[in-house]
Amino acid sequence: GAEPTRSVRRRLGDKAAGRSVMSSLARLATCNLNQWAMDFRGNLERIEASIREAKAAGCTFRTGPELEVTGYSCEDSFLEADTLAHAWESLAALLASDLTDGILCDIGMPVMHRNVSYNCRVVLLNRRVVGVRPKVCLANDGNYREMRYFTPWFIDPTSPGYGALEQYYLPRIVRELTGQRTVPIGIFAVAALDTALAFETCEELFTPLAPHIALSLDGVEIIANGSGSHHQLRKLQTRIDLVRGATAKAGGVYLYANQKGCDGGRLYFDGCAMAWVNGECVAQGSQFEGLDEVEVVVATVSLSDVRNFRASFIARSSQAASAASIPRVEVDFALTLPYADQLCSAPSRPSPPRLHSAMEEIALGPSGWLWDYLRRSGQRGYFLPLSGGADSSSTAALVAIMCQRVVEELGAGSERSRSRVLADVRRVTKRADYTPPDWRDLCGKVLVTCYMASEFSGAETRARAALLAEQIGCLHTSISIDGMRSAVCETFAAMEVHSGGVRSEAVRRRPEMKTKPRDYAELTQNLALQNIQARSRMVMAYFMAQLMPWATDGDETTAGGSLLVLGSANVDEALRGYYTKYDCSAADLNPIGGVNKRDLKAFLEWAGRERGIGVLARVADAPPSAELTGAEGAQLDEEDMGMSYDELAALGYCRKVERCGPLSTFLKLRDRWADGRALTPSIRARGAAAPVTFDEQVAQKVKDFYFYHAINRHKMTTLTPSYHAESYSPDDNRFDLRPFLQNARFDEQFKAIDEAVAAAKAARGES
Repeated sequence: GAEPTRSVRRRLGDKAAGRSVMSSLARLATCNLNQWAMDFRGNLERIEASIREAKAAGCTFRTGPELEVTGYSCEDSFLEADTLAHAWESLAALLASDLTDGILCDIGMPVMHRNVSYNCRVVLLNRRVVGVRPKVCLANDGNYREMRYFTPWFIDPTSPGYGALEQYYLPRIVRELTGQRTVPIGIFAVAALDTALAFETCEELFTPLAPHIALSLDGVEIIANGSGSHHQLRKLQTRIDLVRGATAKAGGVYLYANQKGCDGGRLYFDGCAMAWVNGECVAQGSQFEGLDEVEVVVATVSLSDVRNFRASFIARSSQAASAASIPRVEVDFALTLPYADQLCSAPSRPSPPRLHSAMEEIALGPSGWLWDYLRRSGQRGYFLPLSGGADSSSTAALVAIMCQRVVEELGAGSERSRSRVLADVRRVTKRADYTPPDWRDLCGKVLVTCYMASEFSGAETRARAALLAEQIGCLHTSISIDGMRSAVCETFAAMEVHSGGVRSEAVRRRPEMKTKPRDYAELTQNLALQNIQARSRMVMAYFMAQLMPWATDGDETTAGGSLLVLGSANVDEALRGYYTKYDCSAADLNPIGGVNKRDLKAFLEWAGRERGIGVLARVADAPPSAELTGAEGAQLDEEDMGMSYDELAALGYCRKVERCGPLSTFLKLRDRWADGRALTPSIRARGAAAPVTFDEQVAQKVKDFYFYHAINRHKMTTLTPSYHAESYSPDDNRFDLRPFLQNARFDEQFKAIDEAVAAAKAARGES
């Protein structure tokens, strides 16, 4: 609502003051911030901007993302005393200014108390520290390793509520500014003059006994959650359901803040700052849209609505009447608007939360990740080996969508964002006066593609690659790798043998490619010749990535620089190990490494239709092929792997998400696949050894999967850093931790499967 004029205030006079007891509207702010790990100066500037915007909107409270001062993904830098010291310097800068005057600020940062490090919220008001609230439940699964750096705040189970508060001794830099020596640390509510407000941090919302339950029963009306939650396909609905549930049963106001962007690793934090009241969404920020580093979400909420909702729920009131009391830290400050201002304001209206389709998530998440990575890396752009197949075409499409979004931001973003993005564009392209006229022109400045042909490459893939490059405007090239392969083979043929009891003249020196290898000896030759093709592409990719800016800049710039190499292996191929170690999947980063093949095909169709890149539909219709032994159609991925991409996805989901070993995977899939589908033939059990019954086919499929995953697990140690998007990713970095030398026989596990098959057959009365 509009701010009341002075004349309105004057006419209301003492009547308004007398009705201050009825004041119930509060204007509150949450935000998405694009923070960067260890970028203390930039992080502080973004925090300051968010507070300024919140104050300008008339807000009395502002909350921000988890660990926003340092950035969430500092990892082992959290173990360094310097990190904590610089965090306090940033906080001192906030306290030294007038930013916290008249607004309660909730800031996320690490804090050490009694030589123990905690993930904390530090509450500020009027240039003073109100208190420190440490995190109780740490995220320590999947991609999260918070207990490597922090300790959960200890709650004595025998004490009521969350226990007594302790005294935190402020560092000198803050003491000298505020005149405070100690402040409370622990789980507390801020008792303002007109309401109570408390805090929950990210993972705590996801726990069965989340703090908001006890807080709301003790009369806390506003709960702020500073989060560091990363994107995963189709995950936002879970987050929304949890926030909705937090206020639908207990009533209250819930503010959710998050990071938005790539802060230095594989994760992309997907924003979606929200405000909820009594189970309804009253304000929501973007999940991906826009490239502004600061997005403030403001909601005007009615605390009377909260009180009425709670008081009319008698069963809830019965529990609240006997609930344990949470310690209060009092402040001489009102969160609600003055009564005169409220007459010119109205509560924010509820609306259904907005959700993106999975295809939009694939388009917007990885493209935002690519832009953050590029602009923060200091490199000139991207280099992509473009084969014309689904995977590399998906990667090219994501770079194109990145360019579309950059140009859209230059035209429709905020003044601050337009200035920032244009500066980033000029720094990346090394062109001080460059303003892209359209997204294709920008794509031509930041993306170089190359069709790396061999004698086995087909005309169709070459044509698709060229047409895709034309439609997105990138600089497209082609080379032949046959000379490199021949040179390697000739070098091998010239090998000299000096010891080991083998006569030099007896050594085989001329491996040959066989279209259909008949035995292990022919298969060995085939694999070696296929792998040297793939590895030659990797060598050329890095060579070209370093030289192409120099080779093509002309007179526009002489600033130099090199390109980042993009990989294009999807999550299913990584899971199966269906790629060459140190081939052109060995890159600087991979935007599709966490996306499965089914989603990629659907994404290509969507992007061709929705993003104006028509050739992508043609790519989606083509059968996947490596083209290492023959052109597309002569060599098919699913035949080579002995399993379809759909089967791989189901197997991977059982292994990772449902935490199944071989036997449990078999038992689940024999039920899920019992719908009449035909399973792909095994490439390990053929002829007389081929499985016959359905149970035998499922059993063999499970054995094949675990065998190939085990023998190829070593490849995961060199997997290119990939955008995390899929729940069954085999990323060895920290998401899927397993030994890389495994017993691929799985003797007892496979024996148990065979016994289950036999038992099922006997139960059916079959011989």
